[in-house]
Amino acid sequence: MPPLTDDRSARLPFVVLVLAAGIFLMGTTEFVIAGLLPEISDDLGVSVSHAGLLITAFAAGMIVGAPAMAIATLRLPRRFTLVLALTVFAVGHVVAALSPSFAVVLAARVVTALATGTFWCVAAVVATTAAGPAMTSRALGMLLGGMTVANIAGVPLGSWLGQVSNWRGPFWVLAALSAAAAAVIGRYIPDEERCEARSVRAEFAVLRQGRVWLALSAIALLMGGVLATYTYISPLLTERAQIPAAAVPLVLTGYGAGALLGTTVGGRLGDRRPLATLITAAAATSLILLLLVFFSTSPVVTVVLVTVMGVTAFAASPVLGALVRRFAGSAPTLASALASSSSNVGVAVGSWAAGIALASPLRQAGPPLVGTVTAALTLVPLTALVLMRATRSDDHAVTSDPSPRGRARVG
Repeated sequence: MPPLTDDRSARLPFVVLVLAAGIFLMGTTEFVIAGLLPEISDDLGVSVSHAGLLITAFAAGMIVGAPAMAIATLRLPRRFTLVLALTVFAVGHVVAALSPSFAVVLAARVVTALATGTFWCVAAVVATTAAGPAMTSRALGMLLGGMTVANIAGVPLGSWLGQVSNWRGPFWVLAALSAAAAAVIGRYIPDEERCEARSVRAEFAVLRQGRVWLALSAIALLMGGVLATYTYISPLLTERAQIPAAAVPLVLTGYGAGALLGTTVGGRLGDRRPLATLITAAAATSLILLLLVFFSTSPVVTVVLVTVMGVTAFAASPVLGALVRRFAGSAPTLASALASSSSNVGVAVGSWAAGIALASPLRQAGPPLVGTVTAALTLVPLTALVLMRATRSDDHAVTSDPSPRGRARVG
């Protein structure tokens, strides 16, 4: 028998890198608005809080749009769907850049969110299919790496461009880059016109699987816990840790670098022992958030904890996405879309609860406390997954690949 190759040294297919570049553009547009709200407010004649609806609208579009568009485009060839999503994304940015109306810009943000949700769920399926069962978590880690690099580089550069020109400048750049990405994806994504037609009924059958819902719950809880803290990280750094405001971007860059490291390490470990990796990451994240509650009065300790928080939290993200896809078997598109929606639900609910805690007597310690409790609750669905896996022998429910290399160990 020929020796098995070492999956850890295998290279991901080029198409995964191309799709990660598309995710980078969409991650940039999702978060760059936060740094441009004053400029948008002045130009469109609305208050800053009203301009903030551009962020809310995008999140709502992602929550509702990802699963809806996944089903709507299910029977279309995946390459065509990816190119169409990027084209709509580009057109939405052009419309926003040209319009003097806040209502039109708001509508354009919803449309681009729908395109983002569509691209993400289809890209996850294409990337993991191209990578194969042995590198599913690594492929998803690469896609999430595109989102992380958007936070490290894309968002700061977009904010800087919007401040030195005007807020419309980043929209024009994103439109041009997404049009170029559509051309590249049209060139490199394999044609699957002859593949079997995908079944809407089979996709909805995924909703009857308890393990899918447990994994989705873990995504919402973990992301909700981390983003409850991250949403209000600036007052924690400047008011509680007494870090100068000018140094806050550097701290956030450390968080982003930690997240990039986390997705890389988690993707590699998750392909070998997914549930062990998840439980370790969730427990470590809960501990880091708890330490922030008590020790965030120290600038040095706070910077270290925020950086490590990025590593531990994002180490779990590609593994959770991979589990959702494996539990979905041969109908992964809707499940991938629901994974994206779950993450956004966690962000919305976690940031809302953290805002209430910030206004309470807990003040800046409130958001990390909310984050600690929420992240710790992630261990409930993860423990249920361990128990279900330990008492069932139907390994084929975890992955459609019956070979030893296609089965994920959960130790």
